[in-house]
Amino acid sequence: MVVGIKDAAKLIGISIIVCCAILVCTMFLNFYFDIRQVEDQVPSGQAMIFYDAQVSTAKVVCFVTGGCLLITSIVMLLFYIKHYIDTRKKELGILKALGYSNLKIAKNFWVFGTSVFLGAVLGFSGAFILMPKFYELQNKDGILPEITVHFHPLLFLYFVILPTAVFAVLAIFYASLKLKRPVLTLLKDDLRISARIKKQEKDWDCTFTDGLKRNTLRAKKTLVFFTIFASFCFSAMTQMSARMKELASEMMGIMMLMIGIILACTTLFLAMTTVIKGNTKTIAMMRVFGYTQKECCHALLSGYRPLSYIGFAIGTIYQYMLLRIMVDIVFKDMDGIPVYEFDLPVMLISLAFFAVIYEVVMYVYSEKIKKIPVKEIMIE
Repeated sequence: MVVGIKDAAKLIGISIIVCCAILVCTMFLNFYFDIRQVEDQVPSGQAMIFYDAQVSTAKVVCFVTGGCLLITSIVMLLFYIKHYIDTRKKELGILKALGYSNLKIAKNFWVFGTSVFLGAVLGFSGAFILMPKFYELQNKDGILPEITVHFHPLLFLYFVILPTAVFAVLAIFYASLKLKRPVLTLLKDDLRISARIKKQEKDWDCTFTDGLKRNTLRAKKTLVFFTIFASFCFSAMTQMSARMKELASEMMGIMMLMIGIILACTTLFLAMTTVIKGNTKTIAMMRVFGYTQKECCHALLSGYRPLSYIGFAIGTIYQYMLLRIMVDIVFKDMDGIPVYEFDLPVMLISLAFFAVIYEVVMYVYSEKIKKIPVKEIMIE
């Protein structure tokens, strides 16, 4: 077997993102199905307005949260598959030289779907653990009739079985596409120098470290996405969580805060770990030629810093627009809903915490750079 369960276990980032997505979507969609069962018992007036608002909220949250995290999970899966093939292309080239077809090799990548299954099961189970308290808080004022938690098999099919099957098929299909290379290309380093000449010419007027910083960002565009997404999650979730106590419930605020921190840390650590592991030989060579640890960090890590703050700004705009939509459109006819305005103090506090966490992460990885032995340049 080319790909084993141990390889799939490295996709813990996908499991965490899927878990968060399934947790939120299961809670709100299960609530949506159960609240629809009491529609006939809801009196007209403010109760019906509140009912319609709860139904709309469930749809919006599932669509926005589930869609965003689904796209991120797909990007992360494709990144892992490409990274796996690039790091083991000689082994895969030998298999192709022995007569194995692309599809026969790619079939082994179905195990990557187990990471989705693990995250989906954890998210689905966690949702039902939290659901009784969630239902109670959604109807804490007793405006609606009592809503009972029911198990809907259709949700288990949509949120556990289908995602696992779809991601397993997607992994096989994408792997077969990435394996469509000549055997000789897999057996030797494919530098593709000619395709990058024009880009490198633009860097001739800058220092070596500045040129390496630009090329590092160009070579791994997926990691740029992960960096922006990490800061986006932290910014949006932490700022929204601060307003959930007055707009929804304290439980919702805590849940948003935890999901934001987990997603941000997971994707940021994935991006930085991949950057360091993919440039160990470069770092070792730089140290041989006398470059300091600070210069190595500048070349490989500093390029991601402005991107992270761009992601934070996007997250700030996103959470503001989303909450304005919820307050001004979904709950516009409800009495007692506070007017939502941009909260500058909360944004500054969130930004301060983000800056501290980000710089701590950068310090940890700068220490890893210092520990990379010079012998790495001798390893093929």
